[in-house]
Amino acid sequence: MQTISDISSLREQIALLKREGRTIALVPTMGNLHEGHLTLVRKAKEHADIVVVSIFVNPMQFERADDLNNYPRTLDNDLSILNGEGVELVFTPTPEIMYPDGLDKQTSVEVPGLSHMLEGVSRPGHFKGVATIVTKLFNIVRPEFACFGEKDFQQLAVIKQMTEDLCFGIKIIGVPTVRELDGLAMSSRNGLLTMDERQRAPVLAKTMRWVSSQIRGGRNDYSSLVEDAEDQLRAAGLHPDEIFIRDAKTLLTIGEETSQAVILISAFLGKARLIDNQVLELVVEEKEQEQV
Repeated sequence: MQTISDISSLREQIALLKREGRTIALVPTMGNLHEGHLTLVRKAKEHADIVVVSIFVNPMQFERADDLNNYPRTLDNDLSILNGEGVELVFTPTPEIMYPDGLDKQTSVEVPGLSHMLEGVSRPGHFKGVATIVTKLFNIVRPEFACFGEKDFQQLAVIKQMTEDLCFGIKIIGVPTVRELDGLAMSSRNGLLTMDERQRAPVLAKTMRWVSSQIRGGRNDYSSLVEDAEDQLRAAGLHPDEIFIRDAKTLLTIGEETSQAVILISAFLGKARLIDNQVLELVVEEKEQEQV
């Protein structure tokens, strides 16, 4: 396994691999790797000859300095894990390498619409930071494939739209959320939880599943359903952040044409912001045809 931190060296290695006819899959991460990340790596291996994993805590997507500073960094352990997975290349740039002129002078990429709704309202600039760093990684690595987790549902939608709009010609592969045995979605931020908080954290997924069961049962008073879900989170000691029930394809309000809904849920627990989502089919009642 090669670990490379500068752009020119990585490009040289990628060019050599491509001359040999190798296909490349990229797995962008911010490190502090867990089984969810490794699932992305394994999926990437199914699609390409060479897997490139990037480890970079991207300051452009953080709106709060304390959140950026508190983000767990475990590079040595991450490299050991990736070596065990047989990853060929790991890209470990610094902010100075990725943003040599600083964030203020960095050209940015932004996906209109998707970046400014839902989570984009409460976290202004977040998806611009994501789109910009992913664009830079795409241009550096030039992969044929790129794997992203479905846990970050809106982020995946932003990246898919950006990839299509900018004609990257890269196949974006969404990988299902990996969960702990108690249902909690795996996340690097779970390490910020105390033992007591970790015991309560699965309530997020449990509440999400409850919302799903209510919708499957025919309930469509979405505003009051969200309020009931927030009450369940508070009762368990979580602080609701955002709960949305939207069209899974457009992320817009559910309408008559909606066939799939997505529940997007997030809450604060101690120092961690937990997120999750679930897609479900909506039952469309067929209109009975009148018999003549």
